[in-house]
Amino acid sequence: LALEVRARGRRALTMRCDVTSGEDLNKAVEATLEEYGRIDWVVANAGFGVAGAVHKLSTDDYRRQFETNIFGVLRTVQATREALIASHGSLAVMGSVMSYLALPVSSPYSMSKHAVRALAGSLRAEMAKHGVGVTLLAPGFVDSEIRRVDNQGQHHEAARDKIPNWLSMDTDKAASKLVKAVIKRKREAVITGHGKIVVFLERHFPWLISFLVRVFGVEKRRHREV
Repeated sequence: LALEVRARGRRALTMRCDVTSGEDLNKAVEATLEEYGRIDWVVANAGFGVAGAVHKLSTDDYRRQFETNIFGVLRTVQATREALIASHGSLAVMGSVMSYLALPVSSPYSMSKHAVRALAGSLRAEMAKHGVGVTLLAPGFVDSEIRRVDNQGQHHEAARDKIPNWLSMDTDKAASKLVKAVIKRKREAVITGHGKIVVFLERHFPWLISFLVRVFGVEKRRHREV
């Protein structure tokens, strides 16, 4: 289903696309090239989070997580690669602060985001010779729907977001920072102040992060996960 939207003298072509389907992505690319003739920016953004202790999750839970968060990104890259090379465009891969951090009861999501961080690193070197920029986007807590999506990938509008408002960045503000990072072809962009602090500590004081995770992560959840 495709719909063309016109606003402020500009056009936007929207269409349904399932990133777990290579055919869907190829059709989206074909429709975009037919409409605009080129693709300058690609953002591999689709993703959700599977949560739970390792011993309570099945292999299928991990597979479902990876199918969207890892293979969905990879399919997007493969479908748009030639178009980006032709335009010397930019690719943005949506990682997370969790690309650098591993927390209890979040192993599927952490694993998926570590994987796309590695993918972005490899692509950055491979695509540089073609004049294509690759940026890893790593937001912290942003006001979005991701925490209203369950382990099956189903959205629950009425679900309560457990992240307090003061810790969650406004969607438009976060989007503006992400777009600027892609336009400037930054190597990576960690978004939100708390996210930058966490990544800094993980890089330079990993022992401190391990201590904090044990104290505030495992102990806090132990009575629910045992």
